[in-house]
Amino acid sequence: MLAAGALLAAPAGVALAQGKIGVVQIERIVRDSAPALRAQKKLEAEFGKREAELNKMADQLKRMQDELEKDGVTMSESQRRARERDFGELQRDFQKRQRDYREDVNQRRNEELSQVVEQANRIIRQIAEQEKYDIIFQEAAYANPRIDITDKVIKAMDGKPPAPAK
Repeated sequence: MLAAGALLAAPAGVALAQGKIGVVQIERIVRDSAPALRAQKKLEAEFGKREAELNKMADQLKRMQDELEKDGVTMSESQRRARERDFGELQRDFQKRQRDYREDVNQRRNEELSQVVEQANRIIRQIAEQEKYDIIFQEAAYANPRIDITDKVIKAMDGKPPAPAK
């Protein structure tokens, strides 16, 4: 019975050994490919002005806080309260704008990166079909570098001809 089980398992193991397996590191693709870098530059251009405004507001808040700490002791009670109120209002406005900015940046980054991932998936499918891969995994705890096709995918996304299969 044990021998029959070993004989039945052997053909499956042989078939698996003859299959072609690949692995792709998506994180490298969304970090290093030309479309990913273009998306990053697009986001920087799109949100650069808002980021500069937030930095300017942060500097203004810092100056106000320093003035309050430095001059607060010499101010009249009403002056100090008025400045603290102004500081608090500006700080709340800053925090709201900062939250809105982060949400907008994250949403747009997700939109841009999803397009990069879609393009990568199309190219991965093309490579799989052209080079007759049985399966291509995205991410792995460990993968032998000879089955890693990440560089090939990045080159294809960058418009460069892929290196011949090994």
